[in-house]
Amino acid sequence: MNEMKILIRGFGTVGQEVARVLDKKRNVFKDKFGLKFDLVGVEDSKGSALSEDGLNIERLLSTKKKTGSIKEKGDKLGINEINYDLLIECTPTNIKDGEPGLSNILNALKDGNDVITSNKGPLALKWNKLAKTAEKNNAKLKFEATVGGAIPIINLAENSLASNKISSIIGILNGTCNYILTRMAAESLPYEHVLNEAQDLGIAESDPTYDVEGIDTALKMVIIANSILGAEASYQDVDIKGIKEITTESLELAEEKNKTIKLLGKADKEKIEVEPRMVPKDHPLSVGGTLNIATLETDLAGEITVTGKGAGASETASSVISDLIEIWKERN
Repeated sequence: MNEMKILIRGFGTVGQEVARVLDKKRNVFKDKFGLKFDLVGVEDSKGSALSEDGLNIERLLSTKKKTGSIKEKGDKLGINEINYDLLIECTPTNIKDGEPGLSNILNALKDGNDVITSNKGPLALKWNKLAKTAEKNNAKLKFEATVGGAIPIINLAENSLASNKISSIIGILNGTCNYILTRMAAESLPYEHVLNEAQDLGIAESDPTYDVEGIDTALKMVIIANSILGAEASYQDVDIKGIKEITTESLELAEEKNKTIKLLGKADKEKIEVEPRMVPKDHPLSVGGTLNIATLETDLAGEITVTGKGAGASETASSVISDLIEIWKERN
């Protein structure tokens, strides 16, 4: 592959940030990795912008900011006719049927095109189908951005810990919940008060259901369990309990025992669960604020723990771009 032709489907916060990084670091990628690319197509909810010769990314971002869409000429049907090598799939997560991301990814893989996605829904619902389709068509499917923002959990397991058997993973994989519980414990504030604060700060969504009910963490744990542990699980297999019932009294009780409460996701080959648990204050999992953390139990290296920012456009784009560079290296 002399040059990579890239298509982005889903041009919200993450999709735009990926395009921005591609444009900003184009020369760095070329000089450091020999990576040359053209962004030949972008699709958002209102239409698409396409060019076989490559789109002007700066103009694309400017158009999106001014008009709310990137549509220039043609319509959404044209995006299925553009020639490309790599799909970056950044449409919103849908836990009901995984669409439109599921179809976008499957169609790309069936055509032998590589895929990078930040969309948790398709992987948490149809892991086996996606993995088998990729294998059958000699296409690569990468998804580091789905599980921990900028934290390299999947790549750590597949590359640095390749000689290890990993038996379980436990971690905090939702920054919104971690922020809420950290603030509740530090200031003895009730849940609703801190949730409203988090929403005002932009840490929590206007509808925080996915986060506070443990759904987001559950989706991530399914993806981790399937890809690292070979669990062949689906989102429906996860035992889930969120943080809405956590009170200041329960946090004070934990404090008396020199512990705190965190929303933990845990997976092994037998079970995947998400629930609030007491954690000793001096334990590595006792991170504060919006930080995420994951501990992998291995047979050779023991416990390996990674931590960092688990959300945010820049952090998610970081993982998408790292997957892109990995694919480029593997293809060349």
